[in-house]
Amino acid sequence: MKEKCKKIFWSGLLAGVAMFVVGMALWYVFELVFPSLKIEYNNLAIFRPWSDPLMSLFFAQPLILGWILAWVWEKTKGVLSGSTETKVWQFAFGYWLVGSLPGMIMSWSSFQLSWLIVLTWLVSGLVNGLVAGWVFAKMNK
Repeated sequence: MKEKCKKIFWSGLLAGVAMFVVGMALWYVFELVFPSLKIEYNNLAIFRPWSDPLMSLFFAQPLILGWILAWVWEKTKGVLSGSTETKVWQFAFGYWLVGSLPGMIMSWSSFQLSWLIVLTWLVSGLVNGLVAGWVFAKMNK
């Protein structure tokens, strides 16, 4: 049990850091391709300003997600089949289908967000799943 907890902790931490780095890079790519996104993110009627102390949770979110996904990987890795790449895609798609898609449908229908923001969040959710799945697959060989 202790070894499983250590594996979940370290793989979740590494996945969280990797998701943060890849997510920030992806955000910069999105901003370059779609300059209007920066204007939307600066809309204080929708988003908190960066000076708000609660925004620090933005940086903790990938770590928390990494630990949660590490636990999910540990519980589900036995049902994933095929090559390592196939397992990573199965894991990522499962996470995206359950964890991203419903939330983005709710966000788009409830908040005054553009379809572009929601689409970039959907893409980011899938990329997060792929990054985390890749980390877990490599650490659990």
